[in-house]
Amino acid sequence: MAHGGGPAPVPRRARRADAARNAELLLAAAKRLFAQEGPDVALDEVARQAGLGNATLYRHFPTRGDLLVAVYADEVAELCRGAAVLAERHPPGDALFAWLDDFVVHVATKRALALAVTDGPDERRTELFARWHESMTSTADGLLARARAAGAVRGDLAVGDLLALVSGAAMTASDAGHARRLLGIMRYGFAPPAG
Repeated sequence: MAHGGGPAPVPRRARRADAARNAELLLAAAKRLFAQEGPDVALDEVARQAGLGNATLYRHFPTRGDLLVAVYADEVAELCRGAAVLAERHPPGDALFAWLDDFVVHVATKRALALAVTDGPDERRTELFARWHESMTSTADGLLARARAAGAVRGDLAVGDLLALVSGAAMTASDAGHARRLLGIMRYGFAPPAG
């Protein structure tokens, strides 16, 4: 029975379930709209497409950067998880470059999102973006260490150098195919193929 004739309070578990459902609706709408129109789509349109109000959107994602990070999160996690599979299936050098191929395509195709994920006018990246960067760096470092130990890459190659080169290719390439070509040139150098 309700207290004082008012409506019965909504149990906390039900509120959490509703909040989680709303967040999922917002993320699905944002992912769809970002794919169609790019990361500058109006946030009001994201809320409308999700069938929710603006207040609900801003309660879950206070800034555009927060929403972009949330949309991007699953893809970064998947990219990092893929490294373990590649390491099991391929020799160390091949595993490293197979993951770098996935990475360069990821960055080249998500360039607008990657550039748009900022935490305000000073262009600082959000905390979650920093954690992703750390996760990707750690993933690449593990693969690189295996490749170095196997003699598949130069012994003095540092993960920061590797990711700077690959990211540079991804960010300046005309498309994902061009980025992959640049990665191939990095792997094999400028010398003509033997034979």
